[in-house]
Amino acid sequence: MRRLTPILVTALLVAGCGTDQPKSAAPRPQAAAKALEGSPAALAALHRQANQLLDGGAGAFKARLAKLRGHGVVVNKWASWCPPCRAEFPFFQRQSLRRGRELAFIGVDGNDNDANARKFLKSFPVSYPSYRDPQLGIAAVFNAVQAFPSTAFYDSRGGLAYVHQGGYASESKLSQDIERYAR
Repeated sequence: MRRLTPILVTALLVAGCGTDQPKSAAPRPQAAAKALEGSPAALAALHRQANQLLDGGAGAFKARLAKLRGHGVVVNKWASWCPPCRAEFPFFQRQSLRRGRELAFIGVDGNDNDANARKFLKSFPVSYPSYRDPQLGIAAVFNAVQAFPSTAFYDSRGGLAYVHQGGYASESKLSQDIERYAR
């Protein structure tokens, strides 16, 4: 029995983890466009780059943050290979549509390859772009090199207000942090 106990415990843990993959929360493109209609110019520029992988590294990321002053910014560092990133991505899909006329959302695809990242974004489209960050130089800008995923919140003055290391277990917790830090 002693030899079977570790095997049984492992089997129960694996069974408890489930095999359900998160489902995309993205609406049809027309519904997303309608939800974001009338966004201020700086936010509309983000929406025009929806679902794209952008180059430019930390310099381009910092320049984008400067253009977004006056708006709170939510930055989500993710990777296609990261299960917690996959689990929380629908939260970002919904929150970016719900709040996209007042707040900026930016993705940072860290330590990933482009083909897998594009495939992931095709399955989980978002209303904002993601910057490619293969060497985690952008993640270093907001002190989030270690954990996947990580979410940084910038206030409307452009200051880094908070970094959440790890995935969000619920959309309500993400929403609370947006309310608290991205203003």
